[in-house]
Amino acid sequence: MFSAFAGAVLFITAYVPGTHGQTSLVGAGATFSYPMYSKWILEYQKLHPEIEINYEPVGSGEGILEITNGTIDFGASDAPMNDTQRAQYRRRYGMEILHFPTVLGADVPTYNIPGIAAELQFVPAALAGIFLGTITKWNDPLLSAANPNVRLPDRDIVVVFRSDGSGTTYIWTDYLAKVSDQWKRNVGVGTSVKFPVGSSATGNSGVASRVKETPYSIGYVELAYALEKKLSYGSVRNQAGRFVKAEVASVTAAAETLRGMPDDFRVSITNAPGERTYPISSFTWLLFPEKFRDKSKSKAMKDFLRWILTDGQRLTVVYQYAPLPKEVVAREQQALANVQ
Repeated sequence: MFSAFAGAVLFITAYVPGTHGQTSLVGAGATFSYPMYSKWILEYQKLHPEIEINYEPVGSGEGILEITNGTIDFGASDAPMNDTQRAQYRRRYGMEILHFPTVLGADVPTYNIPGIAAELQFVPAALAGIFLGTITKWNDPLLSAANPNVRLPDRDIVVVFRSDGSGTTYIWTDYLAKVSDQWKRNVGVGTSVKFPVGSSATGNSGVASRVKETPYSIGYVELAYALEKKLSYGSVRNQAGRFVKAEVASVTAAAETLRGMPDDFRVSITNAPGERTYPISSFTWLLFPEKFRDKSKSKAMKDFLRWILTDGQRLTVVYQYAPLPKEVVAREQQALANVQ
């Protein structure tokens, strides 16, 4: 699955001096969508060698910071900028920072329980309890009741969370705040929060590696990373009371529940209704200004995004991301025409 991804990583993280007349775009941000962006950049540059795109997966929080500071041409985030951040950008530059959804993905609860090969089922209260520290044993009644055919061990749960500012964390905490009043009151939602229990790791790849090497652990990662590391991950009970596993169809189903996309494209689809929906699904966004001082960068950025929204969408399922709804693509195409 990730042979092409591995090649893309080498290509876009090593700087190659631009040739005469070449336009260079520099971006940074989300690790959640990094496998997809790597593939897109690799394929797009085959078609457009005159455009060089360098992207660094430093986390959504850092991506937002760098685009705000003007050190990169585009940011990438799984957490939309909040009103305060957008107002700060507007005061600083006299224009808006724009959000363009590129693809849909899912956070999954991934775990390492020696001797357990079965796919576990998680109810919302169990996930909230584990990350709040109120559920500490794998054989807790809430976990055992949801998995009656699995003999869960009487072992302590080892929690792993993200250390860096992370859109993956934003999605995870956004979901937990919707299903747990205690989480909403005591921890809240954000790219960085103070987790009550556990130890931290950097990036989706860091959390995935820590879970893989730590017996009796649990963490949250984007689905592609669980698949790449061959980690076990569970299904989650949705609003309709059904246990649903993250996959292209169930993430697509979550997006299909959306009734009206806001003009700025900032929207949450966690804990969406519907029998087929996976409840920890999300859009991810590219962030860039409505006006570029360098018109060659503006042209390149718009062309790259148009390609993502059309030909690029056909590549999403290879990496277990879900393509954007057609109506969202149509609205983005209209909005992109106003970028200068």
